Amino acid sequence: MPLQPSPTHTHPLFDTAQTRFLEHAALLQNLQPSLMQRAGLACAQLARAIAPHAQRAWVLCGPGNNGGDGLEAAAHLAAAGLQVQISWLGAPERASTDTLAAWQMARTHSTICWDLQPPALQAHDVVLDALLGIGLQTDRPIDSTLGPLLHALYRSPAHCLHIDVPSGLDADTGCYLEGCAPRQTRTHHSLHTLSLLTLHPGLYTAQGRDAAGTIWLDDLGLAQLPIPQPTPRAWLSGMPPTLARAHASHKGSFGDVLVIGGQGLHAGAAMQGAAILAAMAALHHGAGRVFLHLLDAGQTTHLAQQPEIMLRTQVAALDQLERSTVACGCGGGHSVSALLPRVLERSARLVLDADALNALASDALLRQHLQARQRHGLPTVLTPHPLEAARLLHCSTQQVQAHRLQAAQTLADTFQCTVLLKGSGSIIASPGKVAHLNPTGNARLATGGTGDVLAGMLAAYWLPELDSHSAACHSAWRHGHAADRWNGAHSLTASALAQGAMR
Repeated sequence: MPLQPSPTHTHPLFDTAQTRFLEHAALLQNLQPSLMQRAGLACAQLARAIAPHAQRAWVLCGPGNNGGDGLEAAAHLAAAGLQVQISWLGAPERASTDTLAAWQMARTHSTICWDLQPPALQAHDVVLDALLGIGLQTDRPIDSTLGPLLHALYRSPAHCLHIDVPSGLDADTGCYLEGCAPRQTRTHHSLHTLSLLTLHPGLYTAQGRDAAGTIWLDDLGLAQLPIPQPTPRAWLSGMPPTLARAHASHKGSFGDVLVIGGQGLHAGAAMQGAAILAAMAALHHGAGRVFLHLLDAGQTTHLAQQPEIMLRTQVAALDQLERSTVACGCGGGHSVSALLPRVLERSARLVLDADALNALASDALLRQHLQARQRHGLPTVLTPHPLEAARLLHCSTQQVQAHRLQAAQTLADTFQCTVLLKGSGSIIASPGKVAHLNPTGNARLATGGTGDVLAGMLAAYWLPELDSHSAACHSAWRHGHAADRWNGAHSLTASALAQGAMR
């Protein structure tokens, strides 16, 4: 029976080429039952589990082996007494040996209806998507038959189970092929994806998380076969370990965080809130002491809303760079550029966010300072959202989103630091490491200030004994997990997130 990947464990993610390599190696083992037979049974079992009251099943089958998995599943569902309709786009004379055998098995069930027209399903029924799977070909346009079937699939009120990946979704990038994306919000009250053999990066980033729904895995016995696994394309992050705090400790045991940002009134707008949110997040997520330098802040001596945060003048702030984890750029405006050379040169551990990233994008000399940090043994984490990443890469936001893993790794290699590319399925990339995808978080984070909170949390979790990649993975997981646990009656605000409010 398929299982859901445990959210507390790290899981390997394999791209399409790696999955095909593993599939080919498994086929050479001449397994009995075959891979396709195992896949069909797993799909049928899961379909019955997610739709226990289904009376009808609609199985959409493409011409390839993904369609063969669907044909096998359809035969099992018919044998279990469901009224099954198959919409098959293949032809016996062009089918693989295993798919032909699955088609012949399905043909033995006289109760199965074969029709390309969508049936009328009820909410308790089930539809299986075995049209394309990882066999998606991005250079082939959607034809006049496949397109209508996909859109009928999206409109169906029944439970939906995608086999391998949602048809039309690139398993490597999480982006839909043109013409395959839903035209409107999907109406399925139950949306699932059964990934066979391996898990794929595209299920967890970009459009993948919305497309896939609840993700299941059945490796079809791959783990028991004498087949060496390739290095994963990425890792799906698991729950970070809880850091035990010794009773005989003090505030100096848990590090100093210095936040630099929050430009005052400029061009009619004040941005001090961003830096204050970052400082609040650092305070509430474990930093021993939190210092805040507000740019252009005048003579302010304390924060009434958070008196534990210690304000620092520019001179005092610069004096603390060598012994602090520094979060720089939140609401920094244009003023942050003047301080960045010294921040880049001297900060012991450095998180660069928001306007610090924009300054880097427009100043080649600052980028050289950033690259020099690695040579001097000074670690850095960049936390761009897609637009900021596009500015740093001198490309469009659409290009970043179309290849999120590649964009994050390119940034990491270019600037020789860790990159936390925010968005659905945040990506953590570092030079010489396999990237991590973060599985936590939801649309509650789509509100102003939550990125500033992430920067502060990262600075708090990044103790001297933790490397930058691990610190970024841990903070991204906990940041998203806080949103997943939120059950307040109102929207999740950045200030509530900063204070760790878990109602």
